[in-house]
Amino acid sequence: QVQLVESGGGLVQPGGSLRLSCAASGSIFRIYTVDWYRQAPGKQRELVATITSTGSTNYADSVRGRFTISRDNGKNTVYLQMNSLKPEDTADYYCSAEIQKSIFYPRKDTYWGQGTQVTVSS
Repeated sequence: QVQLVESGGGLVQPGGSLRLSCAASGSIFRIYTVDWYRQAPGKQRELVATITSTGSTNYADSVRGRFTISRDNGKNTVYLQMNSLKPEDTADYYCSAEIQKSIFYPRKDTYWGQGTQVTVSS
């Protein structure tokens, strides 16, 4: 089976930084596109950042210039570096990944992590 585990969340003051990690484990042949989402209380889930298998990235307007998504294919891990954090960045952050489990089967399935909480407050 495949597992995604997010880590790195916590409490930070406005203007501070956090780095979230999304680590994939299990039966993995290749990881394709990975997304970071967030969901604040009472709000819809929002796509924050995307990184493709070739390293192309895209960001929500609300985080562009402050957040950076990157990946370490050797570690099956994707990172979200969050700088200049604002109270409105407070949310549960989730990663999702398209994963091909076997070289013998081209099908890609989408997996989700359990989330990590980020609170930006003084």
